[in-house]
Amino acid sequence: AVALGAAIQAGVLSGEVGDIVLLDVTPLTLGLETLGGVLTTLIARNTTIPTRKNENFTTAANGQTTVDIHVLQGERSMAADNKSIGRFMLDGLLPAPRGVPQIEVSFDIDANGILSVSAQDKGTGKEQKIVIQSGSGLSKEDIQQMINDAKTHEEEDQRRRAETETRNQADSLVYTTEKLLQDNADKVPEDLKTEVETKIATLKTAIASNNVAEMQTATNDLNESMQRLGEAVYSQTTASADEPADGVSDPGEEPPGDDTVEGEFREV
Repeated sequence: AVALGAAIQAGVLSGEVGDIVLLDVTPLTLGLETLGGVLTTLIARNTTIPTRKNENFTTAANGQTTVDIHVLQGERSMAADNKSIGRFMLDGLLPAPRGVPQIEVSFDIDANGILSVSAQDKGTGKEQKIVIQSGSGLSKEDIQQMINDAKTHEEEDQRRRAETETRNQADSLVYTTEKLLQDNADKVPEDLKTEVETKIATLKTAIASNNVAEMQTATNDLNESMQRLGEAVYSQTTASADEPADGVSDPGEEPPGDDTVEGEFREV
């Protein structure tokens, strides 16, 4: 459950200290375990309560119909090094490509320190939640020890998190590039297609060997080719769109009738 702490907040007006108010705060960071075993923060340490934070997440695999919501408390970068305080499953997601489903996760702490965590799939409206009572059994000494451990392992934790994020970014780039190639095979010059496929293979090898330096280099190389790939697809698409279809009047001719349909746009 969620431990509570206290902080002194002083109001300063016209250069003089005003009334001092005792406020409850979160003594430790609260977050979720995400791809690669990373702790993703939703409510930071020393946040005044009551408080609420929402954040959107998505799936990490194609066709994923279930997500694991693992709630953690602590200051370390990796989920396994923090205290697990709750866990539940959100199921019933519609099978879709990775990255498509939108799952809104909400952390809500009331004035009594009770934490409510909910997860809702925006596509289906399905929702699950958990309520975690205040009073986690962590003493002031336990909390301070967790903070001290985070400081002691800060450099190591930053390195591990950076490695995980590099791997996640590399894997995402491979997926995105392969999908772009597959969806636009007829719009990409053969030499560029071969170049991109070679760089994808190189990055996959670096990911498999878990070599961070090689992943970074291969990611940068593939990103460069990815930009040219996007340009090639875009230029082919716009060129096709610019070609007049049969029966379409030239710019100088009077249109046969006002049957124009306004374009619709949606914010992504």
